Amino acid sequence: MFKVVNENLESHQTDALIIGLFEENKESQSYYQLLNDKFNGHLDELVQSGDISNKEGSVSKVHTLGLIEAKRLYFVGLGKRDAKTVNTVRNTFGKVFKQLAENGVAQASIQLNSIVSEEDQTDYVEAIAEAMAMAPHQLQTYHTDREEESVDLANVQFLTDQSQGVVEAANTGYALGNGANIARHLVNLPGNLLTASDLAAFAENIASKHDIEIEVFDHEKIKAYGMGALLAVNQGSEEPPRFIVMKYQGKDTWEDPVAFVGKGITFDTGGYSLKPKDGIIGMKMDMGGAASVIGAMDAIGHIKPKENIMALIPATDNMISHTAYKPDDVIVTMSGKTVEIRNTDAEGRLAMADAVTYARQNGAAKIVDVATLTGGVVVALGDQVTGAMTNDEKWFSEIQEASEQVDEPIWQLPYLDVYKKQVRKSHIADLNNSPGRKAHAVMAGAFVGAFAEDTPWVHLDIAGTAMAEGEHDLGPKGPTGVMARTLAKTMMNVK
Repeated sequence: MFKVVNENLESHQTDALIIGLFEENKESQSYYQLLNDKFNGHLDELVQSGDISNKEGSVSKVHTLGLIEAKRLYFVGLGKRDAKTVNTVRNTFGKVFKQLAENGVAQASIQLNSIVSEEDQTDYVEAIAEAMAMAPHQLQTYHTDREEESVDLANVQFLTDQSQGVVEAANTGYALGNGANIARHLVNLPGNLLTASDLAAFAENIASKHDIEIEVFDHEKIKAYGMGALLAVNQGSEEPPRFIVMKYQGKDTWEDPVAFVGKGITFDTGGYSLKPKDGIIGMKMDMGGAASVIGAMDAIGHIKPKENIMALIPATDNMISHTAYKPDDVIVTMSGKTVEIRNTDAEGRLAMADAVTYARQNGAAKIVDVATLTGGVVVALGDQVTGAMTNDEKWFSEIQEASEQVDEPIWQLPYLDVYKKQVRKSHIADLNNSPGRKAHAVMAGAFVGAFAEDTPWVHLDIAGTAMAEGEHDLGPKGPTGVMARTLAKTMMNVK
């Protein structure tokens, strides 16, 4: 898919030749000037007329008409050179790859030295490849009159004098982007096409592809492990629950794994605390955390970091029936802690509690959970920033660094004793699952944190960031696959 070549621009054969343009004096940009000479100065005319722009995020297409070997030129506006970052280049190339897909381009070449200096190429190449995977991604639909599928960009060549590490970085970036696409695909599936059993089967396929160890617990084994919280959420459903355990071994021996825990509620009615008719639409996305974890594991399978990773997914839907759990019920979790149920729509934190307990009891050195947990985090932070909580600042800083590298920003919410006490307020049980509306996002995280105990733990609430309301530079409207890249990147950063 990726290749490095060192050829002259005018003689290089490709369907699309991509050149970066900065706002600084274009005469100082040798690649532009070389092409302008081949075009007898006509590129300058296109710049003056506004058909070619160097403004950040612009993409300008020029047909070469046989003046050089490339069929088309794509000039990519990069803005001011000293303001360029990996994240701005990733987003700009998202626009480029969308344009290439629209134009049916199957093979493209990027003049890398026109974008970034040789010593900084690796991070930028990785980001460009992420954009290549993510930006043109189309979500599956069920229209009977679907249009013919578009041509995929199958080959990208990087024109550069320095080839070391370029192809490896591109493969890594593409794996990260494709991990996000896997998460998007899963979140997009309707609840009737993605039961807990279906989710487990998908995870098994990912594990088989990468030779990752996997075990799927059925109802009887979940019961044998004492996962009373997960079973309570599942009580009202005709679909059996599943508990998915994936183990990637990147060290010589299996010890001190990092645990990824993903909320896998495949559809959430709210149970007897029934969601209103507007609030229930879209609840197929309530397994977004599980999707991100599975997407991250696919990327990890490609990248192969030197770390042990345990992915844990409690999977079920939350339905209503004569067997469903109810407000005022008291349940016993895997940890032995008892919980008073005050809200059956606060189900995700219950399933997560058993998964976090499993992680801790099975030797997890660190835990990070990902969940579409609360509407409260959307009120607090909107749809661009993920809410986070932690009991360990060092572990949080590692995840935050990775999130910044892939442009999936997170913001730390307070995890104070006053909040911890509130989830422990119950006159008949150890904890209650819903102290009230105040500080809702924090309360939900504090409940999960009670089961992490003293194991380093980070909680990521993606209820706001899991879905995009409209098309954006790195993808379509709908599921974003958020945190799949952050999780994988965190493991890549381990030295």
